[in-house]
Amino acid sequence: MGQPILQTTDLTIGYHTRSNQSKTIAGPLNLSLYPGEMICVLGPNGCGKSTLLRTVAGLQNPVSGTVRLSEKNMAQLKPEELARQISLVLTDNVRNGNLDVYTVIALGRYPYSGWLGILSGADKAAIAHAVQVTGTSDFLSRKIDSLSDGECQKVMLARAMAQDTPLIILDEPTAHLDLPSRIQLMRLLHKLAKENHKAILISTHELDLALQVADQIWLMDSTGHLAAGLPEELVLDGSFQRAFDKDGISFDTATGTFPVHDTGKETLTLRAEGAAAFWTRKALTRKGYVVSMDDQLQSNVVTIVETRGITQWTIEKQGQKKSFNSLSEFLAAL
Repeated sequence: MGQPILQTTDLTIGYHTRSNQSKTIAGPLNLSLYPGEMICVLGPNGCGKSTLLRTVAGLQNPVSGTVRLSEKNMAQLKPEELARQISLVLTDNVRNGNLDVYTVIALGRYPYSGWLGILSGADKAAIAHAVQVTGTSDFLSRKIDSLSDGECQKVMLARAMAQDTPLIILDEPTAHLDLPSRIQLMRLLHKLAKENHKAILISTHELDLALQVADQIWLMDSTGHLAAGLPEELVLDGSFQRAFDKDGISFDTATGTFPVHDTGKETLTLRAEGAAAFWTRKALTRKGYVVSMDDQLQSNVVTIVETRGITQWTIEKQGQKKSFNSLSEFLAAL
């Protein structure tokens, strides 16, 4: 796997109060992020996700411990060295109407071009590559304030790509985006990590998307504890349930979701597979039924049969069977 791009040793994060007292949020943390890896930071509001990102990005000092970038102590790096190691995409988009998209992306070359902003051939090549991989070529001449939120977020990512750092840190990049834009952005970040060998660290509330794209998850809870590992491991060992345990909310390990519906009605046994079974189970759960997959149960059995494009739902209760040709009819009969 090689050497990590980012590594923390006994890192404690927090802030200083007005009386200059240290307030610890989480730690000590011993974390690593490698090239080609995408890590998502998840956790409830106020748990310290943004504080962690700001600390490892050098925007604020740790309470204690060290952060190393490419085996160098961050505290000893000059600002220009830091700018060549980390690029940031924050929640606040650049919305200056006087700047066009190309100019905003070109700002990513500042660590190399200096105050004069004279772009060399290498700078222009880096910008062109960033434009190509982020799909922003269609609106390079437009003013930044004329873009949609999704387009603007792509431009901010292109600027980070043009900066050509081994580590890209993003704080809530999907905030204010619609569902298709959120999916496109997370897919793009995953692709950048794999194809461009970038280390990507992102804080997000997109639990369902993070479970699909993250190589690792850093899961923070409200007590300052952080669990790091494969998404699947954190689901199976109960970490997600503990991190979001609040007011009776439970995490369903079978579906990777937090059910919003209370269950209290009778139990139905579902004997079926495929898409129809998946969505039937969701509909039954929404109606308040407990859905079992236990083959040993003989009563309240629901079967789904698909023949030549026609789907039929059958329920057996108290020795009697009834069949229905649509899910709505089946649910109404229940």
